Amino acid sequence: MGKLAGRTSIVTGGTRGIGRGIAEAFASEGADVAIADIASGDQARSVLEAIQRAGRNALYIQTDVADEQQVRAMVDTVLKTFGHIDILVNNAGIFTQSLVEDLPVADWDRVLNVNLRGTFLCTRFVLPHMLEQEWGRIINIASQLGYLGGREVAHYSASKGGVIAFTKALAREVATRNVLVNGIAPGPILTDLLASETEEWKAAKLAELPIGRFGEVREVVPTAVFLASNDASYYVGQTLGPNGGDVML
Repeated sequence: MGKLAGRTSIVTGGTRGIGRGIAEAFASEGADVAIADIASGDQARSVLEAIQRAGRNALYIQTDVADEQQVRAMVDTVLKTFGHIDILVNNAGIFTQSLVEDLPVADWDRVLNVNLRGTFLCTRFVLPHMLEQEWGRIINIASQLGYLGGREVAHYSASKGGVIAFTKALAREVATRNVLVNGIAPGPILTDLLASETEEWKAAKLAELPIGRFGEVREVVPTAVFLASNDASYYVGQTLGPNGGDVML
């Protein structure tokens, strides 16, 4: 029996990168997995097949997490399909790069809407069900930039700092009702998101990292499995940091 046997999970942004790694790891630990992602069904096919190869049920719902009605519909579909939701991973996120003096307002709005509003919306419509069943795990994917900030990423840093603060505040509201809320703030990980950074930024960041290298998805995924399992039963409002030493708290 896996650590997540019998559980049903939602992973937003689960078709690639950290989200995909978490979705596949959850399936290997016994959880059914619903993927909510703005990507097309064709892009989702390979991760759905991986979940099914692990012997678990897989569901894909194309969802813009910044859109209230789409999120409501996604949560309703998961509940109708699986009957319950035990784990929510708010992983969907986007990234752009600009100095604040040049930052398009539309970029600010879209990054905050997906990264922070999306985390709120998915939580808002899953949470009542978790509270009713008196069991839930919510894992919010933040970033070490939510602590550090970074040149040309003020909007992204603000969104992830907001995710960290939201994690703490919500945890205080619901922990006594057996819904545990925690976060993960990865450092720079070798994903498409990191690939979108400029070469100048990547070189400067690599020089700052005490470990001397970028991380890999496989080095983040075990933290999510831990937080979703009963092993993390005394973790409340924590944001864990697989970041190669970029942030030391």
